[in-house]
Amino acid sequence: MKLGVYNAILHDRSLPEAIEVVQGLGLTGIELNSGGFLPSLHIPSCDDILVSDTARDDFLGLFEGTSVSPAGLNCNGNPLHPKAAIGDAHANDVRRSIQLAQRLGQDRVVTMSGLPGGEPGATTVNWVVNAWNSAALDVLDYQWDIAANFWREMDRFAADHGVKVALELHPQNLVFNSADVHKLIELTGATHVGVELDASHLFWQQMDPVAVVRHLGELVFHAAAKDVRVNPEWASINGVLDNSFRRLAADEPRTNLGGDEWANEWPKQSAWDFVALGRGHDTAFWTEFLRALREVDPNMWVNIEHEDVSLGRIEGLEVAAKVLRDADAALAASL
Repeated sequence: MKLGVYNAILHDRSLPEAIEVVQGLGLTGIELNSGGFLPSLHIPSCDDILVSDTARDDFLGLFEGTSVSPAGLNCNGNPLHPKAAIGDAHANDVRRSIQLAQRLGQDRVVTMSGLPGGEPGATTVNWVVNAWNSAALDVLDYQWDIAANFWREMDRFAADHGVKVALELHPQNLVFNSADVHKLIELTGATHVGVELDASHLFWQQMDPVAVVRHLGELVFHAAAKDVRVNPEWASINGVLDNSFRRLAADEPRTNLGGDEWANEWPKQSAWDFVALGRGHDTAFWTEFLRALREVDPNMWVNIEHEDVSLGRIEGLEVAAKVLRDADAALAASL
């Protein structure tokens, strides 16, 4: 398999320095953020690259002489947000990322399906997770109509540029499980919209990432290597949908998600946590995860996403990279 790192955790340094880190980990790709929730810090010349061959070549020249190459673009955000300051901006980032991918010789763009409001005129998103009542299905009908129109158009745009868009099955998005993936494809007839298989969000939903890969098959375009540890002490009491997040004050370090929205502090007594590979599921699991992905596409990029707050930036990458390399070696030895 092709193994790399999603670059958000390395936004504290320049792209050449980030490439050096990835190379030192024994990995060969770096997935580059190109907008959405996070700025495209490692591609500051996005607009220039779209129109200038010189700017494009100068950017790609940063990878020359290294063993690392671009491993797709990532513009995770909410392109369906009812506030134009967020939704329109993130939708434009998806379009620009597709164009940018073509210019850079990339054929994968990672993003999220997005989530609209629950009714016309809404200004906040509405995530229906248990539609037992008819009003909830009314909300979903409204949201799916918006999503189908957007992704039908985006699929054509991606196809015109020779790029496939991989949706992360992420909470607070309309598409967050396999049934939703099939529904989106059926509603849109999409050929260039599929899935980025991030195992972490499947773990906390009690899904089996290996089974999901085999179920979705060729709809899996790209993959993220991120682990989850379920904490039974709190999961048994509050369940995995616990909402004990804390709002961060304006004078505290916090991440802007677009417009006037900010990331909150993770619950301290959490039902589950993002952890580095191996701290939630062992190397044997990740070997089988890679095996399932290889059955779909032996050249698929599998990129580490580091969000383990108990480990430093480089420390967490080193832990995850060792597990991922060991899993890949075990897979190769078993073939």
